[in-house]
Amino acid sequence: MNPKKQQCLHNPTLGRDVKIMTHDTRRMLEPYAQRTDLARRFLETPLGPYPDELLHMLTILRGVPAKCKYVLIETNPGREWVLGVLSGERGVGPTVYPEHRFDNLEDAEWEIFRLLWAWWTGKELEP
Repeated sequence: MNPKKQQCLHNPTLGRDVKIMTHDTRRMLEPYAQRTDLARRFLETPLGPYPDELLHMLTILRGVPAKCKYVLIETNPGREWVLGVLSGERGVGPTVYPEHRFDNLEDAEWEIFRLLWAWWTGKELEP
């Protein structure tokens, strides 16, 4: 992946350059930077329903442009998912990370949340 072409930020967990965030997005997320209670709440119910504050934070995190966005790719319907990163280019498939394979959707959603949290706050959440 070419970081200049993708305009993504480095994510050490994946060992590659992924994700993009605008200054506006960072500004909107600032009030949540220390809210590990919301992270714990997400861990409790990764598929929802979410309290209003967590829903607002997730809406901002998940609303970034498609380029470099984390996705789950269902490889075996209802049984297996792998982590992917969108290219943001029509006709170009996602980059697939087969080493990030999940047999539980809740665990897969938690992993994406952890990656987003680490990328956004610079702090790791426990697996």
